[in-house]
Amino acid sequence: MYVKLNYDRPKRVFLNILFIILLLSLHCNAGLEFEVEVFKEYNNLFSQKTNWIGADGDYSVAINDNVTLWLYGDTFIGDIQDGKRINSIIVNNSIALQYGKDPKTATVKFFYGKTKDGKPDAFIKPANGKGWFWPYHGVMIKKGLYLFLMQIERTDEESVFGFKYTGSSIGYVSNISESPALWKIKQFTIPWCYGSSTGSLLFGSALLHDKNFIYIYGVSEEGKGASRQKYMILARVPEESISDFGKWRFFTQKGWEQDFRKALRLLSGIANEYSVSYQPLLQEYILVYTENGMSKNIVARLSKNPYGPWSKPVTLYQCPEVNWGKNILCYAAKAHPALSETSSSLIITYITNAMDLNLLYKDARLYFPRFLKVLFKRHN
Repeated sequence: MYVKLNYDRPKRVFLNILFIILLLSLHCNAGLEFEVEVFKEYNNLFSQKTNWIGADGDYSVAINDNVTLWLYGDTFIGDIQDGKRINSIIVNNSIALQYGKDPKTATVKFFYGKTKDGKPDAFIKPANGKGWFWPYHGVMIKKGLYLFLMQIERTDEESVFGFKYTGSSIGYVSNISESPALWKIKQFTIPWCYGSSTGSLLFGSALLHDKNFIYIYGVSEEGKGASRQKYMILARVPEESISDFGKWRFFTQKGWEQDFRKALRLLSGIANEYSVSYQPLLQEYILVYTENGMSKNIVARLSKNPYGPWSKPVTLYQCPEVNWGKNILCYAAKAHPALSETSSSLIITYITNAMDLNLLYKDARLYFPRFLKVLFKRHN
């Protein structure tokens, strides 16, 4: 025997909504199974004792199936002896070409600029002569290589954070087959990127080549001092039109629109540097970043779409280096899917830095890219 319950329409609607919320909750909280290990072979590959001896940034771009381009921000050039950096200087950016994907057999060649008197210098400089560039992500397409470049200028502040972001450009390399020393890099200023004391807007934090579009992720930052908040934003453009800013469209509440001011805040607590890629085993897009920009926690979120909605963050790894001292910090976590060995793995890097610049000279363990290998298991 059973009793038939007769619900009126409002109650049925309410129960349907509860059911949908329950399903969404189960998806967002579904267990993500994975294992993480330190990728020692890659750490060894980039542990130089002379010439290029450490940098941050650490974005990668697949040039072809055998060659990977690495993009770095501030870079030490010099020597390491007895665990210390000696006879070294810092240049604002550098690059490297990795030949081969197996770190046990791969080789790496580093490139940076030279001054007129032969001293090390930045690999690429702003065309307007102001400040310097920190390279963010890039993408290789049929037309050539496109690099996103954050323009930075010095402030009067005497600290490791004595700089300010002023805007962004795109660098286009048409002769990618030649040695980087011969690259011709044309620069295009992104018109809506800016930096101020109360906020900033940047694009190039992560790039995703998906079908015929380049998805260009960025950060909108608002507030002053410790109250500043970072939000993920997103644009896309046909792959052949990256530097044609009239063809950019921004993800808004109504879909893809032309007005950058309507760009939707997709999530908060994001870092300036992160990665978005498609994870074949999970059959979802995966976002990897350092929690709140600087933290021991490397986190991931999943989505069925490149624009979200994104799941709740899952901590993949806690960087042990923060326990070396109160002045140690970790940041710039991101994934490098082109180097992944299988459909279930993902290579991630992060940077360990120090609030005290002298520590970077005294302890050469700091300021090198650190590699992790994440092995995912299929989840429900």
